[in-house]
Amino acid sequence: MKIGSISENLNSEKRISITPEVANKYINLGLEVCLNSNYGSHLGFDDRKYKELKVEILNDSKDVIKKSDLIVQLDLLDDDKNNLIKENQTLVGVFNPYGNKEKIDDLLKRKINIFSLELLPRITRAQSMDILSSQANLAGYKAVIDSFAKFEKAIPMMMTAAGTITAAKVLVVGAGVAGLQAIATAKRMGAIVFATDVRMSSKEQVESLGGKFLTVEGSENLEAESGYAKEVSEDFKKKQEELISETLKKIDIVICTALIPGKKAPLIIKDHMIKNMQVGSIIYDLAAAQGGNTASTEIDKTVDKNGVKILGERNILNKLPVSASNLYAKNLFNFISNLYDKDNKRLKINLKDEIINKTLLK
Repeated sequence: MKIGSISENLNSEKRISITPEVANKYINLGLEVCLNSNYGSHLGFDDRKYKELKVEILNDSKDVIKKSDLIVQLDLLDDDKNNLIKENQTLVGVFNPYGNKEKIDDLLKRKINIFSLELLPRITRAQSMDILSSQANLAGYKAVIDSFAKFEKAIPMMMTAAGTITAAKVLVVGAGVAGLQAIATAKRMGAIVFATDVRMSSKEQVESLGGKFLTVEGSENLEAESGYAKEVSEDFKKKQEELISETLKKIDIVICTALIPGKKAPLIIKDHMIKNMQVGSIIYDLAAAQGGNTASTEIDKTVDKNGVKILGERNILNKLPVSASNLYAKNLFNFISNLYDKDNKRLKINLKDEIINKTLLK
């Protein structure tokens, strides 16, 4: 059985799905591996590294698709390549089924198996496959680093003969995986960190990292069974707005990470709230691609709103493509190891397995 992957559109996606380390793992599992030429060269993984592992390198990416039983990617393929996929071939990746419904419906009609790993259940057995957590960790870290680089003051408190520089104050909106990593990174660099989340279960995690947890009454009721945040009531939104609006007056840097799976990101920071922030403050909106947590976020642009810089990128992980690829490739391998029947050398789509059932698009 052959597993293949082709280069993504490097203008928008620099990560890859099969690193040399993981290619070796697939081969040891009993799979053949097939890639297009220069697949990982932009990350320092040249064809020679893959060939030394007995990976088949083809000049044309279309040939990779035709020869592979199982195709692993980050995004859906372009239409011309999608048309090459045949019945009973299998796609594994992060395919945003809510936003790509038409394309996915077309593939399903052609009896192609599609697994979208952002739908993984939050169970212990799936943790090693959890692509959202591994990538969110890096995103939270990088958002803080980039924000601090744009901020024109020192971050930690410094006591000098000329006087004391006060520590920067950071607010993290949303204490999921990205938010918790943002808190940890900001604290390590000497900032005073506050965080807010609608889930009271986040309070202990935030405080364990040295952050101060801000919440409004009623938060204990706003966590779904999945562990993600529920949509909130209008009354809660009003109370949250008042709390955040008041807090923003003393904050230097805001890291926004609030998302609702399958839906537009919640609008949390409105323009009138930004107006009360200090000139020179920074907002980094990790939810930009999903609509943004601020009213003024623009994808891949730095917006200046009354002297406050608002940053929002479509794909911050393009700034850490090697680290992100290493983690993503391992997540994929762990998922496929669960899917692959080594004894019979075929995929075993067992719908009684919660991991397979939840990620298989139907």
